Amino acid sequence: MELKDYFETTEGTGILATADADGNVNGALYSRPHFIDDGSIAFIMNDRLSHHNLASNPKAAFIFIEAGPKRAGKRLYLKKTGEDEDPVKIESMRRRTYHSDREGSEPKKKFLVYFAIEKVLPLVGAGE
Repeated sequence: MELKDYFETTEGTGILATADADGNVNGALYSRPHFIDDGSIAFIMNDRLSHHNLASNPKAAFIFIEAGPKRAGKRLYLKKTGEDEDPVKIESMRRRTYHSDREGSEPKKKFLVYFAIEKVLPLVGAGE
C-alpha cells in the first residue's frame, strides 16, 4: 500500500518529535500528514515549540500509532524543506475546525511546513 493511501485510510494517533539546535526534544500530538504532489508531506503548525525547533534544526520524526489492539504503525524520518504562511492555502488544506478557530476568537498564526521523507520504518522493529 502506498504511504499516501495508508494515511488516508488508517485511523490512529500521530506524534511529531522535534529538537532544537541544542538537542532539547519536544513531542506533540499531530494529525496525519498532508501529501503533496511532489512526494513531500506537510503539516499545519501553530506558532509554538515544534515550529520554533524546526527553525534551528530541520530534522523531525513523525510516529503514527494505528488505532486498535495490535502494535502497528509507521515511523517517518523527516527533513524540513520549506514553509508557507498563506492563510488561504492553509485553510484549503485543513481537515477540521477547532473551537479556538471559530468566529470571534483571536486568530492564531499558522504555518504550512513541508518535509522530505528520508526514511520510513514500521512502528516496531527495524524494518526490512
